[in-house]
Amino acid sequence: MHEQSLIKNLVEKIHLLASSESDRLVAARLRLGALAHISAEHLREHFEREIIGTPLEGLRLQIEEQSDIHHAEAQEIILDSLEFEDSHGD
Repeated sequence: MHEQSLIKNLVEKIHLLASSESDRLVAARLRLGALAHISAEHLREHFEREIIGTPLEGLRLQIEEQSDIHHAEAQEIILDSLEFEDSHGD
């Protein structure tokens, strides 16, 4: 259940940030702390299930796994960046 609420919160944040942009969101980059209590594989599985049928379906998820258990963000899942399709041809 805890994982599900983490993923729902993450999806809501991504959706909120993407809704203020005119270009289509194509990828999200995450940093997964070494003590985040979820594996990258499990995170991806839950994320992909959560976005089915939403405007985020098909979003490419890039997960950088961190190995330092002493890092200040070792227990966190950090939304690092979003990548948008350039519809303006710039």
